[in-house]
Amino acid sequence: MHRTFEITGPVELDVRLTSGLVDVETTDEPGRVELELIAHDEESQALVDSTRVELQDHHGRPQLLVDVPQRRGSGFNLGFFFGRQGVTCRIRTPHGSPLSVRTKSADVEARGTLGGLSVATASGDVMVQRVDGNVSVKSASADVEAREVTGNLSVQTASGAISVDVVRGTVRLATASGDVRIDEAYENVSTNTVSGDQLLGAVLRGKVAAHSVSGDVQIGVRRGSKVYLDCNTVSGDTSSELELTPEAPTGDGPLVEVRAKTVSGDILLEQL
Repeated sequence: MHRTFEITGPVELDVRLTSGLVDVETTDEPGRVELELIAHDEESQALVDSTRVELQDHHGRPQLLVDVPQRRGSGFNLGFFFGRQGVTCRIRTPHGSPLSVRTKSADVEARGTLGGLSVATASGDVMVQRVDGNVSVKSASADVEAREVTGNLSVQTASGAISVDVVRGTVRLATASGDVRIDEAYENVSTNTVSGDQLLGAVLRGKVAAHSVSGDVQIGVRRGSKVYLDCNTVSGDTSSELELTPEAPTGDGPLVEVRAKTVSGDILLEQL
């Protein structure tokens, strides 16, 4: 299936796909959005033929709904598919288009600049370049990767890894066994892991709450920022490159309040 729609500006994308791939590319063409659905097996072709595709008005903004039916006999939380099966949903859309995806095992990939991202998935991985807005991902085992998020970032996953280069809004991350990496954070950060390691490469300002059971926690603070530390570990080691004094921090730099706690993981604080 191949469809093209004439639009004005960005379009809200609402994709519902059980398994396969959601592949989105944003472009500087403001006048249209292109949709292509590719089936990878006979049963998936029947699903493509029955897909609901609608371009509708949503609070004064165009919205493209792509609703691929589920395989017969499989609920949203049932059934497993292996290899290249299911349906590939490819969309070319103007820069700044927000994307919402509901899936069970389909991966989500986006190139260019999205206007926001919301994903609910069981095991599909999420990989995006830039989101000019907020990001929310809820998953059981998905890995999440992003280059830059200008808004807030919220990720909840059981065993997936989380890796982001830059986040300019607040950060709230929770994973059981996956590692967490944030290269640059500009606002408040809250991270919780059980056995995954945490690397917060460069924190500029705000409150940082990093909690882990057995994973290591490494936090880098940009030079020039004032720092308040409250770090505690039961059986791990704590080390710091920061100059520590009992007095309250002074100066005109931004304040970073770091509270890091682990049970058996090590805590390392670095000056960048």
